[in-house]
Amino acid sequence: MPEAAPEDVVLYVCTTCRAEGDTSEIRAGARLRAALDARLGAAPVPGLRIEPVECLSVCKRPCTVAVASAGRWTYVYGDLDPESAAETLLAGLGLYAGTPDGIVPWRARPEIFKRGVVARIPPFPSQADGTLPEAAE
Repeated sequence: MPEAAPEDVVLYVCTTCRAEGDTSEIRAGARLRAALDARLGAAPVPGLRIEPVECLSVCKRPCTVAVASAGRWTYVYGDLDPESAAETLLAGLGLYAGTPDGIVPWRARPEIFKRGVVARIPPFPSQADGTLPEAAE
């Protein structure tokens, strides 16, 4: 499988997420995106793109993001704290970008990547022989 360059990593942030009981005027996902933008303004990550999306359909586990890159596994993470998750997310994205397949060893994953995983989606397209890459637990 071809290795994607770090500049191909995209973080999709659901900006419509609202946790039950959250009465804030600005929704949790929008607050997370603002925190990420602020961190990246101070220390840009070359090639990382942050894309807001209107809905990731993970409404029962807000605040939600998806991490994707060509040739790598895509991950969806939920239950993120919009005020404190930005730094940890960016550190985890650096680990993800450093892999050829998107699979960060379990022990190296930030805690929010371990407990917040909602889904893991195989790379598209799959390997030339039609098999999927080995998946780590």
